[in-house]
Amino acid sequence: MVSVAAETSVTIGISNRHIHLTREHVEILFGQGHELTPLKELKQPGQYAAEETVTIVGPKGAIKGVRVLGPVRSESQVEISQTDAYKLGVKPPLRDSGHVEDTPGIEVLGSTGRVSLARGVILAARHIHMHTSDAAALGLKDKDRVRVAVPGERGLVFENVLIRVSPEYSLEMHVDTDEANACLLKNGQQVEVKVNTN
Repeated sequence: MVSVAAETSVTIGISNRHIHLTREHVEILFGQGHELTPLKELKQPGQYAAEETVTIVGPKGAIKGVRVLGPVRSESQVEISQTDAYKLGVKPPLRDSGHVEDTPGIEVLGSTGRVSLARGVILAARHIHMHTSDAAALGLKDKDRVRVAVPGERGLVFENVLIRVSPEYSLEMHVDTDEANACLLKNGQQVEVKVNTN
């Protein structure tokens, strides 16, 4: 087991259900030549929540108002919580973002069309984005795993938190709404990185 060189506080960003789309799928769902309209910049540089939303439809139900995140990607991906999965009737695996092999598909409805995704629905693994300088200061590298302690009356320790390192990242931990609700986490709250679990 590799120990972290020092503890550090990390800001929480709670990820509600959302979708990443390819250029092709943006045009099918919202019209030929359509460009995503930035609504709010996210903490990760270059990433934003778009004004556009879609409806996702599974075997048992549908969820409206699913936010599109930009910019466009090479493959469309839907990130939901386990509670969402029950409502939709799908069984997504727990995956790192971008790893969509052997994942279920879903119907996506936009303002001008619909797309049947053959795959791409995941439960996103909890993770921390780190700039290379942050990782170096903590003795961590990309794909390491750490424990993160959440304070409070419903405090807990998140195990197996994936470290994602890039010179383009800003220090922030992402959890989904189910994980946040379990310990009454709020956006912007500070939590403590503890030790590597590998």
